[in-house]
Amino acid sequence: MQDLRVTLIQTPLYWEDAIANRAMLEEKISAIDKTDVIVLPEMFTTSFTNNAPQFAEPMNLNTFKWMKQLSAQTGACIVGSYSVKEGTAFYNRLLWMQPDGTFHTYDKRHAFRMSDEHKVYTTGNKQLVIEYKGWKIAPFICYDLRFPVWSRNTNNKYDLAIYVANWPEARAHAWKSLLTARAIENISYVVGLNRIGADNLGNVYSGDSVVHDFKGMPLAELNSEETTATVVLSKKELNDFREVFPAYLDGDAFEIKF
Repeated sequence: MQDLRVTLIQTPLYWEDAIANRAMLEEKISAIDKTDVIVLPEMFTTSFTNNAPQFAEPMNLNTFKWMKQLSAQTGACIVGSYSVKEGTAFYNRLLWMQPDGTFHTYDKRHAFRMSDEHKVYTTGNKQLVIEYKGWKIAPFICYDLRFPVWSRNTNNKYDLAIYVANWPEARAHAWKSLLTARAIENISYVVGLNRIGADNLGNVYSGDSVVHDFKGMPLAELNSEETTATVVLSKKELNDFREVFPAYLDGDAFEIKF
């Protein structure tokens, strides 16, 4: 049972400046020692913006190629979301890029209507579970965190949930509480990676990125610092706990309909 090294980059973002954000993140990534997964914030190229007609990229363009190159160079998966255009539609799309060039995508299911995200971005209708190095990993984006049915870990379909976010400080209590709840109820590791700093819309972000174990206990708390942190997750400890406390066997069966 292989341990998994996960690295979180908690950082401020430049407003609607993909070149500056990629350069800043590349410098931080180059300083990371050996790891398996590098997690970047939601909309890491622009900060959270509804200006998709101006800043969304087609797939297989600059950011896609940048992630592919860095993943190959570091030998680590790189995961984060950015604004993507397909035809006439825009997506807040998470890209999971592996060192061999294999990639997976997840489109944010729950658009944050309080900022009119639902008026700009098309929402996804498919969950994603990636199998990597003996781990099953489910990525989600920001507002998805508020909807436990979407994250429900039926029959232990995943071992680790990753939430990338631009979650404002005004709702930090909800961010911290819900991440803990998702770990406990799903008997899985949870990574919540949020940005810090302020954007041009007046939103302030306190970070509060965290890694929880399968009992909801924090393995790392990044608070509000600009920092990069690596945490080692134990698959053996997870499996041992699920064996002695198999609450998942009493979970409710249900089907999500669209």
